[in-house]
Parts: sequence; C-alpha cells; structure tokens
Amino acid sequence: MAIPDIERAHGDAETPETTALAAIAAAAPPSPAPLPAALSETTGSTENNTDSPDDPLTRVYTCLLARDPAHPPAHPADLAAELDLPLARVESAVSALLDMGLLRRTPERAVLPVAPDEAVQRTLGPLEREMRARRQHMERTREQLMAFMPLYESHLLRLTHLRQAEYVELLTDLRAVREAITELGRTCEREVMTAQPGGGRRAEVLEEAVARDEELLRRGVRMRVLYQHTARFSSGTCAYVERVGRLGAQVRTLDDEFMRMLVFDRATAVIPVPDDPHAAVLIREPHVVAFMVGAYERLWLEALPFETEWDRQTIMDISDELKQTIVRLLTEGLTDAAIARRLGLSVRSCRRHVADVMAALGAESRFQAGYLLAQQDRDQPAP
Repeated sequence: MAIPDIERAHGDAETPETTALAAIAAAAPPSPAPLPAALSETTGSTENNTDSPDDPLTRVYTCLLARDPAHPPAHPADLAAELDLPLARVESAVSALLDMGLLRRTPERAVLPVAPDEAVQRTLGPLEREMRARRQHMERTREQLMAFMPLYESHLLRLTHLRQAEYVELLTDLRAVREAITELGRTCEREVMTAQPGGGRRAEVLEEAVARDEELLRRGVRMRVLYQHTARFSSGTCAYVERVGRLGAQVRTLDDEFMRMLVFDRATAVIPVPDDPHAAVLIREPHVVAFMVGAYERLWLEALPFETEWDRQTIMDISDELKQTIVRLLTEGLTDAAIARRLGLSVRSCRRHVADVMAALGAESRFQAGYLLAQQDRDQPAP
C-alpha cells in the first residue's frame, strides 16, 4: 500500500494494522490441510477409549492383525460377522481407521492393517512439512518487519530532540543570550526572580539591566533580586538597587554562594553554562522550572534585606557573618582564592578578614580559629 492509501485507511473501518496483517496473510503459505475427519472427531474419544478392547476401532484393527495372512483380505462384512457387530458400526470404524492411515484398501475394496509408525509418517508428514513452512514464513516476515525498526527508532529520536528543543535551548552566543533575556523581559507579565552571586556587578552590566528592569517595574511586574552580602560594598550595585527599589523591586543578600538564574513568570528560566561566560541555557520544562522556583524561595527566606542607606549595625553584622563564613570554609579545606570566588570578594579582602578574625579570637592557626568559633556557638544559650 502506498503512503496516501495508508492515510486514507485511517478513515475506513479497517485500520492500517489490520490492512498490514491482511497483506501478510495474503503472502503467507496456504493454510494447512485439515486433520483427517477421524482424527479431528475422534481424538478425544481415542485418547479415552482406544485402549479399551471394546472400542470398535480397537476391535476392528485387532481383528485384522489376528487374521492369517494366507487368507484373503477382509471386507467390512467379514469383519462384522467375525466381531458380531452391526455392519454400519464396522463400516464407521473402518472409515475412521482409513482416515487415520491405520488401514489401506486393496483393489478389491478389502482392507489391510498398516503399521502405526507408517501411518504417522503418511498422515502427519504433510502437517509437519506445513508447520516447517509456516515457521520459515514467520521468520521471513519477522525479518521484513524488523528491517523497519531503524527507521522507527530514528523517528523517535527525532521526536525526542524536537521535544527537548521545546523545553531546553542552548544559546552559545552572548548576543543571542542578551536578546533572549530582553525578549523574555518584554513579554513577562507577572514576576521576575533574579539570583546574581559574585559580589558587586560590573558597571556595564548594571547599565544594561537597569533600563530593562525599570520598564518591567513600571508595567507592574513584581521583581525580586538576590545578591551576596559583598554586593553591599559596591557603589554601582547600591545605585542600581536604589533606582529599582524606588519602583518596588525587592533586593536581599546572602553570605554564601548560590546558583545564578533568572526566572520569568515561573515558566522560563535562564541559567549559565559552566566554563563558558558567553553561553546560557533556556529552560521551559515545567517541573524543572518549578524546582528552581522552590530553591529560590528557600534562599529568599534566609536572605537579609538590602538597605541602600549605610546602617552601621547592619554593616557590622554582615561583616561578622562574612568573617565566620570565611573561617568555616577555611576549616573545610578551601583555599583563599576559592573562598574569595565563592563569596564575591577579592583575595586580598578575604585574607584581611581572616587576619581580623584570628586576631580577635587569639588563634594562631586557621583551624584553631574555626574551633574557637564553634566553641562560642555551643556556649551561647539557646533562644
């Protein structure tokens, strides 16, 4: 069947599957000849009754075996007389035995017994040959059908790639990333969640973001932004926060590093590609985006509000929190450079914080400083 015929078959009573089966059946070898009537009709009875000496088939066959080969072959009438059975019953038994191949007729229409093994070969031989032909046909048909499997698997793979492209899109060009973010911001209707670790942001990045973000806020889109504590010491970041804050944006900070992301309307997320600052991944898969939103909400609850006005106590609290985080990370084996990257600090600032903490604790080593800080935490009364 040509492809257009298959398509038309969808509207008919026959489905493509039944049409294909019909085609296979048409190409199959002819159906095997039916079993002899005596076999099909008496199989059950012979299983139960042929062992009985009173069974007519058994009596007729036994009688023929017992006859003297020197005597002329017997006719049904002879057998009826010898067995003292009605002729009709004997003729029925003879007919059944002939069908089974256990008897053969002579030219004079008499009957002679045949060895059972010979009867098996003559009666079941054609069936066995037919079964072998059927099996060979089944194998050929299976091979013909399975030859299409690579095409079907290729089709599935293509569909999978199409679905993945709908949910996950890799952008390897920085210009394409910026254009995608701009378009997502332009079509955003309800909410934007931003997580920007790494301390203060570069001036050119803030200049690009502020115009887009102010336009969003003026349209009534809710905006939340997460920074690290070190962003509070960046004058450019503080200026940005002050501008978007006047339009309703909420900004908070955390001490430790977190995942960089943008989430628009809880439907599309943008995340960076590791080791490639010019690439990004757009994620639209609902379950993955929901997981990212949940992670963002937990971070938001732990974060502190970003106050643009310098509050001495808040700055002292944040500075102390940073110092404790630095010492904790040092006791976990991180280098100064790794900690600085994680907290958005310069290496020089990180080392200065470490020196201040050790001097305040009277510690001679970083490990000792971590131990003393942990001891202080245990000694403090529970709230």
